[in-house]
Amino acid sequence: MGYDKKSLKAEEFINQEEIMESLEYAKKNKDNRAVLDAILTKAKEAKGISHREAAVLMECDIPEVNEEIKKLAVEIKEKFYGRRIVMFAPLYLSNYCVNGCTYCPYHAKNKHIPRKKLSQEDIRKEVIALQDMGHKRLAIEAGEDPVNNPLEYILESIETIYSIKHKNGAIRRVNVNIAATTVENYARLKDAGIGTYILFQETYHKESYEALHPTGPKKDYAYHTEAMDRAMQGGIDDVGLGVLFGLEGYLYELVGLLMHAEHLEAAQGVGPHTISVPRICPADDIDTADFTNAVPDEIFEKIVAVIRIAVPYTGMIVSTRESQKTRERVLRLGISQISGGSRTSVGGYTEKVRDDSSAQFDVSDTRTLDEVVNWLMRLGYIPSFCTACYREGRTGDRFMSLLKSGQIVNCCQPNALMTLKEYLEDYASPDTKKIGEELIAKEILNVPNEKVRERALQYLEELKCGKRDFRF
Repeated sequence: MGYDKKSLKAEEFINQEEIMESLEYAKKNKDNRAVLDAILTKAKEAKGISHREAAVLMECDIPEVNEEIKKLAVEIKEKFYGRRIVMFAPLYLSNYCVNGCTYCPYHAKNKHIPRKKLSQEDIRKEVIALQDMGHKRLAIEAGEDPVNNPLEYILESIETIYSIKHKNGAIRRVNVNIAATTVENYARLKDAGIGTYILFQETYHKESYEALHPTGPKKDYAYHTEAMDRAMQGGIDDVGLGVLFGLEGYLYELVGLLMHAEHLEAAQGVGPHTISVPRICPADDIDTADFTNAVPDEIFEKIVAVIRIAVPYTGMIVSTRESQKTRERVLRLGISQISGGSRTSVGGYTEKVRDDSSAQFDVSDTRTLDEVVNWLMRLGYIPSFCTACYREGRTGDRFMSLLKSGQIVNCCQPNALMTLKEYLEDYASPDTKKIGEELIAKEILNVPNEKVRERALQYLEELKCGKRDFRF
């Protein structure tokens, strides 16, 4: 079974022999300056590099080359995404799960964790709590359980979330992270108005995957790995990839992840809308000491930089699994979306005291959304609550063509500033509002198109007077 990135068979587009050859090639050439220079020269065009070329950069341990890799990642990130950082929050609907994943506390045999499932009224309360923070974009999460969490429950929950308008709050984009399903079910999710469909591969190493998933429907490696193709066949334009770094060797995972991105581009005509980079971390019933492939901070930062160089157009996500210090380092290297004020427990947003007994993983960054927004602006970033492209139908290849051409800045920059203005007017603390007003006044001048800039200035004035939801 040979390597074929256009194939729809998992073991052909994530081909074991191709991965091993790429790892061997990287090992042989990690100190070869001619090869390294050629890869970096290609990377500077900001059109991406192959999984094999990325492996060489990842393996390289020449200090000055590694500095050049980081510098190039910063430049590419700013070229495509500027200083904008999209804000979101996860919303856990249910931790009932029938799978036996050995790295997740939701696994079916865990008797310590209290099982919870939100009713539609519970969801309403959680969403109002999130709206009162200022969130506009959610990623809903649920364990795989056909009895407790059927697709009908997910669809009803999405409808509930979109229906809630509280004060000036509204959730404008619901991304969905649920188990692999059928083309027909993906079409139903599309009809429900979801944004991105997110599914982490966990590991691309088939043998490790099967060992880590001993029971439950998730144990089917091919069905899980081919999910994104079915999602796109079902009409979902935007999909989000990710691996759980630490389950298998990081270089193997990096190559597999980039092969998956190349496959989607080749077979579906558009690559991943987002790539997430979670690392395994402690949780109920899970001891990270059981996993010997843990990724240290320095390597983690380089992974982010190399992914940014390899897939320049993709949004990159880091969650509150990571500490404030780590998040600060990877923001400049490639991250364009982060969560803020997150709770990873079912019903966590309405709890007066944080209760992580039903959490999927321990949260390292426990700051409030306002504290995260304030911190980002002090670092010179623009916190964005924008959902305009999704709502204007600029998804999939339409979004990517705008991004790759550089025209997206005339949408994203003013939209980011206007949604930040909404946040400042409705939710921000006095100090955050002061910093934000100064930032908006400075950054609005960086909108290239004069007509767009003038109209954005007009909208900002109208936002100050109580109007909401302007977008380009």
